[in-house]
Amino acid sequence: MTEEKQDHKWYVVHTHSNYEQKAKRSLEERIKVHDVEEDFSGILVPSEQTKKDSPGKKKTSNRKFFPGYILVRMALTDKTWHVVMDTPKITGFVGGRISPSTIPDHEVEALKAQLEEGMDAQAYKCEFSVGDQVVVMEGPFQNFSGVVDDTKPDKGKVRVLVSIFGRSTPVELSFDQITKK
Repeated sequence: MTEEKQDHKWYVVHTHSNYEQKAKRSLEERIKVHDVEEDFSGILVPSEQTKKDSPGKKKTSNRKFFPGYILVRMALTDKTWHVVMDTPKITGFVGGRISPSTIPDHEVEALKAQLEEGMDAQAYKCEFSVGDQVVVMEGPFQNFSGVVDDTKPDKGKVRVLVSIFGRSTPVELSFDQITKK
């Protein structure tokens, strides 16, 4: 459902709050069942992954840009209108039944670019490399020294060999728990 078609336009569709993903999946299933795949070219739930730091915990959550709404790119016909409207968790088009409001393609593309930038901006920055001497700043190994054995930039973690009772012990730590010596 990604190819560009000239008669397809982006519409804002209202859903039950916190059911945007479920509404998207249901709509995708209904599109297949009713054999109207060529009339739909995109369904978007504008959201981004956010990282939350709290003492001792790191959480990621999915923050929706427009809670209770999804964007659907489609050719609006009586059949496609009914496919959307009869989908569970979808309550209607924004703009009314007769002429639902459309969003220009360039605005949706700008939104997609903003979503991508947000994901890239939140990527962890790895300032450590294998062999670096580090000191643990917090946690149960606070004030212990060690050597970086492995880095996992995608997870924001490193494996550090910490000397405990004269033996090197691998410990997995977050980037913010250690500092270079």
